Amino acid sequence: MIDPVALRSLVAVEAHGSVGAAAAALDYTPSAVSQQIKRLETQTGVQLLERQGRGVLLTEAGRTLSESARDLLAHMERLESRIHGASGETVGTVRLATFATAYRGVVVGAIGRLRAVAPDVTLRPDEIDPWDAVDAVAAGTHDLALVHNWEPLPLAIPDHLEVRDLGRDRADVLVHEDHPLATRDSIGVTDVLDEAWASVAPGSICHQWLQKMYFDVGRAPRIAHVALEFATHVALVAQGEAIALVPRLGRGPLPPGVVAVPIVEPVSERTVSLVWRRTMTDRPALAATVEALAAEAALDLS
Repeated sequence: MIDPVALRSLVAVEAHGSVGAAAAALDYTPSAVSQQIKRLETQTGVQLLERQGRGVLLTEAGRTLSESARDLLAHMERLESRIHGASGETVGTVRLATFATAYRGVVVGAIGRLRAVAPDVTLRPDEIDPWDAVDAVAAGTHDLALVHNWEPLPLAIPDHLEVRDLGRDRADVLVHEDHPLATRDSIGVTDVLDEAWASVAPGSICHQWLQKMYFDVGRAPRIAHVALEFATHVALVAQGEAIALVPRLGRGPLPPGVVAVPIVEPVSERTVSLVWRRTMTDRPALAATVEALAAEAALDLS
């Protein structure tokens, strides 16, 4: 009989492109994933993976098996959810993919809420960029994702996923208190065309939004510093080295010398949402986690 755990490993390898990445997503060791794939090859009598540079590709047989495995695993997940729902037991582990500011601004508080109402549920957050977080939920390596989307940039959600919007988060332009814009009630992108920016890395949604703001006026932002953490952006602003576009969610109090100025042309606003597989909807542990996250987000989002 084909092992469903091994099937999930195969699906993860296809989704992530390597045994190592699949192991990290599943919280296994690479050796364990390799052994599970070898077990599948023994059970099916066909080769499922082939080397491609530093990664691996699924053979035609592997792709066929993986496609069928996704349907089978979804059916099993739906069945398990119904069983847990019928029993009413709110127990288990929920793997959450979340972005950095939501981890700090929403997830930490939700962990305490969840402990109070569902002490037998363990929430395991991983910090993952929204595009990858959606893929992780769609592929089954995570149960739930807390994501954001800067309007009108698209965040594609597959049809088999459920979405619950939690609210909207604004971003302000942070400037040093001696900056000419520090006394303004609001600004537009035309006020900062020649400024030096601190930005997150290219490829992230926040970086893409900054690029789009300038693209709409036929320019490109002058990015002087690239740093992954918004806390670093705030520190750069405090030194007068750059300005920064920083969301309010999870931002915390600003240090002396840093002023937040709303940007209104365009309004820098993002939708914050929860995403999960429809097959998980009836699972009490997931439902309790969703409600804890939603309750905490209601305190911070408009």
